[in-house]
Amino acid sequence: MVIPISRAGPSPTGPQSTWAVWTSCPHRVMFLPGALQLIAAIALVAWEVGGRSLGLWATPAWTVPPAWSHAYLMLFGLFPWFVFGFAMTAIPNWTNVRIARGAWLACALPMIAGLVLFHAGLVAHRELVVAGGALQLAGWLAGCVALARIVFAGAGRDAQAISIVVLLFVGGLSAAFFLAAIARLDADCVALSANAGLWLFLLPLFLVVGHRMIPFFSSRVLSGYAMYRPSFSLPFLGAACVTHYLLESASATGWTWIADAPMAAWVGWLVWKWGLAQSFRARLLAMLHVSLTVLAAALAFSAVASLATLAGYPGLFGRGPLHLLAVGYIAAMTLGMVSRVSLGHAGRALEADAMTWYGFLALIGVGVVRAAADFAPLAGAPRAALLGVSALAWIVVVTSWAVRFVPLYLQPRRDARPG
Repeated sequence: MVIPISRAGPSPTGPQSTWAVWTSCPHRVMFLPGALQLIAAIALVAWEVGGRSLGLWATPAWTVPPAWSHAYLMLFGLFPWFVFGFAMTAIPNWTNVRIARGAWLACALPMIAGLVLFHAGLVAHRELVVAGGALQLAGWLAGCVALARIVFAGAGRDAQAISIVVLLFVGGLSAAFFLAAIARLDADCVALSANAGLWLFLLPLFLVVGHRMIPFFSSRVLSGYAMYRPSFSLPFLGAACVTHYLLESASATGWTWIADAPMAAWVGWLVWKWGLAQSFRARLLAMLHVSLTVLAAALAFSAVASLATLAGYPGLFGRGPLHLLAVGYIAAMTLGMVSRVSLGHAGRALEADAMTWYGFLALIGVGVVRAAADFAPLAGAPRAALLGVSALAWIVVVTSWAVRFVPLYLQPRRDARPG
């Protein structure tokens, strides 16, 4: 069933303004600010590390603790751009229900304005941070409602589309609690909200997308490819994510291995079943498979860190497993998935050039360096140096990627087709 919602975009023929091109498709509208936020989110970290830890320059009196603003921007101010861009492109295709241009603009424009206010509030007033976050969440909610209408418009029900929409609502709720904690300067609520943002929102959502798209993309590239999507896989991984969240929230970090170790083993099995070795025939495909491999390693690392805590060595690895998971998997997977979607919807060849491929590998390296910086014996100057290197390397990698891909969001498709 196709509901009569017009895709009120410009005609693919004839000259078009930059605004018309940029707003013609949801992935264009969402990926461009996401690319800019890739740089901005870490620029704040680099400024803080360079000033406070390395003494290279003066740092402002932040209105919100830097660790809090970094956590919020990474969890709720960065990756949701790419999630919404992907969801508003893919879910209409999965459900055969179109989405109106006004729906993605009603989501994106408040989110853009809100994050601008959020950033300004970090050096002006904490109330401005909260107000900016609230405006961003208004756009987030509009996007969730638009996607929910699509998912439930037709007679059929796409389970993975429903999961994505539900997880987006969970992410919005987690962000709302985080903002409330900032308003009250409640450190405990910040920790709970940040953990929810990772274990109840981003990681489950990326697992859903990976289950849907990695086998699908592999089948389009690898001849004779056999789809492998056991029905229990996503429920099992989702339950393990919830278990980790509950244990960590109860300060039982010595027992999170109960969830992490089985997750690591199962994801490792999927890496093999989905064809890691064969994926290197196409770099864009290999980027997705390699990211999944890093996820297995990050979960195993998290299990080891938990067992170390149980053995009487709490904090030995700090938040290293978290950073390997966030940068080495989530950020790297984002780079791979967004690169593929951007090239395909720009009418370009689905091939990763050297910059995209080596930038992707470098981003995984950034995750490794950032994780190493949290190793307890590396205190003081060595830790600050690793933090600085990882932040600078992130900026170089994502800026190079943005220079390559941002123009695609402002130019018509090369093949003159709509999209």
